[in-house]
Amino acid sequence: MSATIRTDASTTVTAVTTFTTVTTLTPAAALTARWHSENGTPPPGRVVLADDRLRADTAHHLVSEDTALLWQGDYHGARQLLSALARRADREARGSGRRTARPATPGEAFREQRRHQARAAGLLGRLVVRLEADHALLLRRAPDVRQACREAYGPPDGPRVVALRELLGVLGARQWRERGVHVPALGARVHPHYGVFSPVRGEYVDLVARAPLPAALGPGTAPGPGTAFDLGTGTGVLAAVLARRGVGRVLVTDVNPGALVCARDNARRLGLADRIRPAGTGLYPPGGRRAGLVVCNPPWLPAEPTSALEQGVYDSGGRMLHGFLDGLAERLAPGGEGWLVLSDLAEHLGLRSRADLHSAFAAAGLRVVGRLDARPRHPRATGATRRTGVRGGDPLGAARAAEVTSLWRLAPV
Repeated sequence: MSATIRTDASTTVTAVTTFTTVTTLTPAAALTARWHSENGTPPPGRVVLADDRLRADTAHHLVSEDTALLWQGDYHGARQLLSALARRADREARGSGRRTARPATPGEAFREQRRHQARAAGLLGRLVVRLEADHALLLRRAPDVRQACREAYGPPDGPRVVALRELLGVLGARQWRERGVHVPALGARVHPHYGVFSPVRGEYVDLVARAPLPAALGPGTAPGPGTAFDLGTGTGVLAAVLARRGVGRVLVTDVNPGALVCARDNARRLGLADRIRPAGTGLYPPGGRRAGLVVCNPPWLPAEPTSALEQGVYDSGGRMLHGFLDGLAERLAPGGEGWLVLSDLAEHLGLRSRADLHSAFAAAGLRVVGRLDARPRHPRATGATRRTGVRGGDPLGAARAAEVTSLWRLAPV
């Protein structure tokens, strides 16, 4: 008994039953499906069929050898196995830490954590399931995943094999989209779409809500009254805050086309669709337009993202930060300001210094007009301040406990 996963037009990976008897399979041809990964993870070198009789230790051994497990059993059994694999990956990381020297600096602790996370993600991503041609998941006791998959993947285009971990993320994103996230600065909810970073860190929104608006946003200024740009808009939450504060027009950009759809949807929900307009997937709106205010909340850490969602946190080489700064002076209307909303966590981790940031301002021909600061309220930061491990030598926890988010008000020299 076997099944085929098509990875491209010419390559297939065959799944075979090697350690358990599966009696509920349809003929092999009916199991043909495309390999799909939102993160661009390559297909596994080997695939085997698995069900509830597979022991967690055996599963861990197989996934550690680049073998994917195509699940044929109970849906809840698959979730339990995923949790068991996560615990083993955790123990593996802790055991590795005992065999090596404890990280001496926050930067070393951060890089070690990223290595462990990548290793765990690789292992957990090898427990996979098959979605039918209509996105249905035909496992025993499985929920109806079709709508969530349509929102994440688009219209059905044939059977596909996806990691169970990714599918759970798709289902979680559907719940976030339905419930929304309450934003006190708006007095309303913002609804993130799949693959769009959720505005759960409220301090950066509060900073934009209370910073003094530049005079260039007043009536009678060129290129028109109240024009602002929100670069990397995500859900559009900052654009919505600016529009609620009276800015007449906010042009939003994002490298992710799905984020522009999300921002437009939230603008409509908030009754602000006439003020918030998508302006493309470049960093700045096209055509050399100028604005009285340009807002950018780039990813906080200059490291390589490993998924679409991580692009909201990790900015490889600081490309977005430097792109914003380098283009700002020529895109501001007279008297305008650029607002850089940025956590200093990278500084505490030794990934970027405060001097580096000021040097980037100077190289872009910018000066600091003012700065507002806020302490993060997210659980990792507040939890770190309570842990006794911070005083006991937890460099990563200490960095998170010291984090401050700032709104830098910038203007041309």
